[in-house]
Amino acid sequence: MTQQDQKPSRSFAGIAGIVAAATLISKVFGLVRQQAIAAAFGVGAAATAYSYAYIIPGFLLILLGGVNGPLHSAVVSVLTKRRREEAAPLVETVTTLVAGSLLVVTVAQVLFADAIVDIVGHGLEETTRAIAIQQLRIMAPMALFAGLIGIGFGTLNAANQYWLLSISPLLSSITVVAGLGILAMQLGKDIIKPEYALIGGMVLAWGTLAGAVLQWLVQLIVQWRLGLGTLRLRFDFKSPGVQEVIKIMTPATVSSGMMPINVATDLYFASPIPGAAAGFNYANLLVQTPLGIISNIILLPLLPIFAKLAGPENWPDLKLRIRQGLLLTAFTMLPLGALMVALSVPIVQVVYERGAFKPEATELVSSLLVAYGIGMFVYLGRDVLVRVFYALGDGQTPFRISIFNILLNIILDWFFVKPFGAPGLVLATVGVNCSSMLMLLWLLDRKLNGLPWREWGLPILGLAAGSVVAGVASYGTLVGSQQLLGKTGLLIVVLQLCLSGFVGIAVFAAIASWMRIPEVNSFISRLRQRFLKK
Repeated sequence: MTQQDQKPSRSFAGIAGIVAAATLISKVFGLVRQQAIAAAFGVGAAATAYSYAYIIPGFLLILLGGVNGPLHSAVVSVLTKRRREEAAPLVETVTTLVAGSLLVVTVAQVLFADAIVDIVGHGLEETTRAIAIQQLRIMAPMALFAGLIGIGFGTLNAANQYWLLSISPLLSSITVVAGLGILAMQLGKDIIKPEYALIGGMVLAWGTLAGAVLQWLVQLIVQWRLGLGTLRLRFDFKSPGVQEVIKIMTPATVSSGMMPINVATDLYFASPIPGAAAGFNYANLLVQTPLGIISNIILLPLLPIFAKLAGPENWPDLKLRIRQGLLLTAFTMLPLGALMVALSVPIVQVVYERGAFKPEATELVSSLLVAYGIGMFVYLGRDVLVRVFYALGDGQTPFRISIFNILLNIILDWFFVKPFGAPGLVLATVGVNCSSMLMLLWLLDRKLNGLPWREWGLPILGLAAGSVVAGVASYGTLVGSQQLLGKTGLLIVVLQLCLSGFVGIAVFAAIASWMRIPEVNSFISRLRQRFLKK
């Protein structure tokens, strides 16, 4: 929707403050959910089956229904350029089209659940396989709700509604935790016994589906109140606005759909490794908690700005905004990745090691966390660049790159799984993200008539070097504190983690301050002013 149709614009830092607070609450609940699953099932049959059953419905929810997903990005890119009265018919038509398509996907998952599980989990034990098949059939309707949620996110984002976008995913966490709580009250300590794995697996599946339904209902109510569309069926598929959404959405959706294929490939290679699939979920959650908060802070405000600067006459300003997005990504992701690598073991111990989650599981998950930490910057940096292409109305380029990366991921999985085991599969994903980011930058350089490589590259390299120094300082502090205090006891581990993390952050902050990067200093200053004013 155009500026005259909206409330006065909030500043980038103002939006970031709202998004940060709401996303933090949502991610904390997500972490609590994963802790509850870890304590109840560890890396046993219920959690392992859930990892395989969740591949398609879960990734549809995250990618199609997620903030910054292809549906969200396409709807924002189109609605931002149009008047408010055009929004409802456009949203209703897109909803009709997407819902019809995803109903077919839902039915297909129910009918072919056993074949899907057999493809991605060829080495699963029979009990785990049976649980996964039932879980997939229960969660199959999430395909439909994923599309509806993604459209709603885009509609609300275009209307400057940021709080609900960032906080509504906590509903899924609440329903899963509530279900596990009821199950724990019924079974007590017996919940961890293998004979109750089927019951636990069903609770996980039904809780996840209930959360998706609630998330959609909450945003639908707000959407109705704002007059931005109802559940009315519309078939005006040839209108210019709808055609523009389809032009961006179709390749972007297919491109995003390549990611579950990559994950399924990873799980295929991981299936002979005991506990690897569940380990991926636990380690990924630890990375996605800060990554999700920061990605929302950076991408939510920037996506409408990218769309408004898509015209050739605005490309100089667009390049400045892309630089801002990449430098803020480097400033946040590089030091966080370094801390993940340096402090992987105490992080996993503090968050997960209780109940059915034993030291052996800590060893597995911490090794995976190291590999994830290495790739945090390229993961989010790639997302920033993909959103630029969406804003320019080009969904084909990210799609073609995703097709190429499927083959690359298979090759890297095959090479890395033998020498490195499960962490090698994560390193393969890091390699794929590096490849994507480099190709996107090269193509963007050609599309925008040149990029200032030196102006972008030198600050990022400096921040990378500062992150390495900070990681070394953090790890050294951890080793020193362990020599003095030992390695056992939750309070001692928490103290060591806090102290080591503080040292690493302080070292990086000193280096970043010395570098005097304008975008970083301006963002921090405005964010500080906002929170101090409150």
